[in-house]
Amino acid sequence: MSEADTDTYALKAAVLPEIPAPDLAYKPPAPTSYRPRIALIGAGGIAASHLDAYRTAGWEVVAIANRTLSKAEEKAARYYPDAVTTDDWRAVLADPGIDVVDITPYPQARLPMLEAAIEAGKHVLSQKPFVTNLDDGERLVRLAEARGVKLAVNQNGRWSPHMAWMREAVRAGLIGDLVSAHVNIAWNHGWIEGTDFEKIDDLVLYDFGVHWFDFVTSLAPGRIRSVVASSTRAIGQTARPPLLAQALVRLDGAQASLVFDGAAPHGPHDHTHIVGTKGALVSLGSDLGSQSVTLTTQEGRATPVLEGTWFNDGFRGAMGELLCAIEEDREPLNGARGNLDSLALTFAAIASDRGGREVRLGEVREMLGATP
Repeated sequence: MSEADTDTYALKAAVLPEIPAPDLAYKPPAPTSYRPRIALIGAGGIAASHLDAYRTAGWEVVAIANRTLSKAEEKAARYYPDAVTTDDWRAVLADPGIDVVDITPYPQARLPMLEAAIEAGKHVLSQKPFVTNLDDGERLVRLAEARGVKLAVNQNGRWSPHMAWMREAVRAGLIGDLVSAHVNIAWNHGWIEGTDFEKIDDLVLYDFGVHWFDFVTSLAPGRIRSVVASSTRAIGQTARPPLLAQALVRLDGAQASLVFDGAAPHGPHDHTHIVGTKGALVSLGSDLGSQSVTLTTQEGRATPVLEGTWFNDGFRGAMGELLCAIEEDREPLNGARGNLDSLALTFAAIASDRGGREVRLGEVREMLGATP
């Protein structure tokens, strides 16, 4: 074997020049002139991230509702002192001066709220996961279309800086057609012990993994066909649900893999590698808040300087995209109709894990197992 053959066999990378990073619209969007009156229903722990993001963006939140009134009052005092607080979410929907409603409770409690909000003619941002049954989701999508309102899902990971930049690079055709997408994350998810999250049977695939199932779906809409997934408890873990999970996703002419190691007390790591017919994208960092991204094509290597963080820019992006869609009268990038494919992939992965077999997209119509 010649020296040249050895170089080829060893798959040595070519030395490429550094090139300027393309200017991509990855930051949280904001409407040009639309200034709606927003209400928040559900003032639990995650609501602080919502309200902080909206305050940063300069959007007006006029009402906060929660079944425990003191929680609504606490959030209002901290973020929006002039907001009306109530323990009656139906009173919020009855207010004709409210244009947009952000609904955050758990899916089972949220479902009647979503339906009532749409019936009241409000534009809606639903917390993720949108629904636990695809039939319910399709019904809500049809209802929103019939009522002429926008219905979006708070898949806030779509506007984490690194995932947003990579998604926009793929959408812009910078790497050609998608060939593969691989995600490997190691972190410590043991904080769930003693919380309601510990009650979720398939926590990592469902509540955490849904962000990356949604990410893969956004990279290759309409191309996902099936998934094989598994989960297990880690040696030494004390939290109830399995903290280790993985999924191999089959697409038309492509593949994706997701590896979630939620039982890593030391050495957190987050690595994403996306390959296309004309280039590749890599993000790397110790956690979700500190990621560097590289775009490689035959022209060279580009490393954008990313601004922002997932918390709370992701929440500003989810609401901002809905507001822009209302202003421009178009479907939101995080619209509920498109999110049904993300949920179908999530449900299929959980069913695959439970049944030990490959599951086709859409074969499973509902979430299996316990949720809050």
